Amino acid sequence: MVKTKIKPLLPSLREKKRYLAFEVISGHRFNDTFHVNKAILDAANSFLGNLGMAKAGILPINDKWNETLQRGIMRVNNKHVDELKASLVFVKNIEGKEAIVKSVGASGILRKAQQKYLNKAS
Repeated sequence: MVKTKIKPLLPSLREKKRYLAFEVISGHRFNDTFHVNKAILDAANSFLGNLGMAKAGILPINDKWNETLQRGIMRVNNKHVDELKASLVFVKNIEGKEAIVKSVGASGILRKAQQKYLNKAS
């Protein structure tokens, strides 16, 4: 049996992505990003449906969470950024506590999104 190496996908054929920074506004402080991401993904799933979620490619980035600013970052396909922003409106509570999630900004590079939106209050 001959092993053939699969050629990597050309950069022009890869799906482009954006990193959306979001902020949680609530009277309760959330220490970890698990429950926040779950609430956002549930709201996006109810808004977009399974097919829309698959096309949008929404991926929470768990280790990018600023506990003091209550901000985090999610990755999404560049054509579906507005749909993810719209689904943030439907997050009403996180872990049974009332909360509002708002979009802070979007970037094409994770490092720049982290520097611009997670490290300082804007």
